[in-house]
Amino acid sequence: MTLEIINWLQDVREHLRVSQRRKSLRQPGHGFDYTDDKYRDLVHCVVSRLHPRRMRLRVVEVIQETPTTRTFRCGRTDGPLPPFRPGQYVNLFVDVDGVLTSRPYSIASAPGRDTLDLTVRDKPGGFVAPYLLHEIQVGDELETTGPTGYFYHEPLIDGEDLVFLAGGSGITPFMSIIRDTLGRGGVTPPLRIHLLYGSRVPDDVIYGDELAALAASHPNFDYTLVISEPPPGYEGLAGFLDANLIREQIGDPSTGSGQAVTGKTFYICGPNVMYDFCLAALAELGVPPHKVKRELYGPPADVTKEPGWPEGLPAGTVFDVKIVNLPPASGGPGGVKTVRAPAGEPLMNTLERYGIVVPAVCRSGACSACRIRLLSGQVFMPAHTGLRESDRRHGYIHACVAYPLEDLRIRI
Repeated sequence: MTLEIINWLQDVREHLRVSQRRKSLRQPGHGFDYTDDKYRDLVHCVVSRLHPRRMRLRVVEVIQETPTTRTFRCGRTDGPLPPFRPGQYVNLFVDVDGVLTSRPYSIASAPGRDTLDLTVRDKPGGFVAPYLLHEIQVGDELETTGPTGYFYHEPLIDGEDLVFLAGGSGITPFMSIIRDTLGRGGVTPPLRIHLLYGSRVPDDVIYGDELAALAASHPNFDYTLVISEPPPGYEGLAGFLDANLIREQIGDPSTGSGQAVTGKTFYICGPNVMYDFCLAALAELGVPPHKVKRELYGPPADVTKEPGWPEGLPAGTVFDVKIVNLPPASGGPGGVKTVRAPAGEPLMNTLERYGIVVPAVCRSGACSACRIRLLSGQVFMPAHTGLRESDRRHGYIHACVAYPLEDLRIRI
C-alpha cells in the first residue's frame, strides 16, 4: 500500500473518531448514522480509493523485454495507485480503429510502488496486442479497471512450498509474486518458490536475465527454464512441462515445507493449450485438485478444438444475432439490432465490432461482468466457464466466451 493512501486512511480514521465523539456528546449512547449522506459519501470515497472501478494511467517508460514483448511502466494520473495482491490483473480499455474493446493484463510489478508494469507480448493475428506494441508510446494515457482477480498466494490455504508452471507471457502474474516475495526479504515464514518456465525459443524468454539473477541470489527461489524448440547446439533443458520433467525438477509433490499445510501447491498460467497438458501431468503425479491453482487466460485460440464443440460445425459459419433492449450507448433502451456473428468468435468480440459495448473485466468467463440474457437459440461455452447455477436457470450467458451455434436472440 502506498504511503499516500496510508496517510489518507489515517486522516479518515481520525475524522471518523472526532465525528463519533462529537455525536456521542450530543446524543449519548449513539454511534454513527450511516444513512447520513456525509457518512455514506465518506464510505464511498474510502472504497473508491482502495478499489477504484476505473484508473487513468500514463506511460512513463517502455521496456523492450524481448523481440516480441514490451513492458509499459505506468503511473496513475487520477489518484494514487491502489493496493493489490501480487498476481492480480487489470482490464485495459482501448479504441482500435474505432472498435471499443478491452483486454486483461496481469500486473508484473510488485505492490507498493508508484508505478505499475503491464507486459504485452505480440500475438500473430491479434487485435489489441499489435496496437499496443506499435502505437503506444511514453506519455500516452491508458484507461483500466482497478486491480482484480484471485490468482494469488493464500498463506493459510496454499502453504509455503509453491511450484509455478508458466508458459510464454503467462510468466507475468508470477513475476509480481516473485518480486514481492523476494523483495520483502524478512518474510516469516519464508516462501519456497520453484518456477518452471516453458518458452518456445531461448531468445524470447521474458524477464530471463532477471529471473536467473534472482535465483542466484535467493536460496528460497529456484528457476528452471525449459525450451520446447531448442536451436542446434542448445545445452539447456529442452522439452515440455510433462510429469517426468516436473518430478525430476521438484521431487515428490506430496512433500512440502511448513507445518500448517502438507504438500506443494501448484500454480499454472500460460496459453490455453498448456492447461490440459499440465493438469494431466499433475494428475499423473498424484497432485490433488485442491493443490492446483490456475489463472484464466482468455478465450481459446481455436474453440472448435474444445471438448464438446459440435462435430462438423466450421468456425466460419455465420449466424444472425438479434439484440433487443440495446444499452443507451448503442441505440437506446428498447432498440433492436441484428448482427452477423461467426461461430468461432466470442459473442462479445462480434458485438464490439458492431459498436455494441458490453461491460467486461476478465474476458475469460469467470467474473460474470459481461453476462447477457439468451432469449432463444444455443451457444457453446468452454467447460471452464464460471457460470452460476442461477444464471443457467434464468438463461444468462457470459458473452466473452459464448459462441453462437445457431441464430440467437439476446438481451443486453
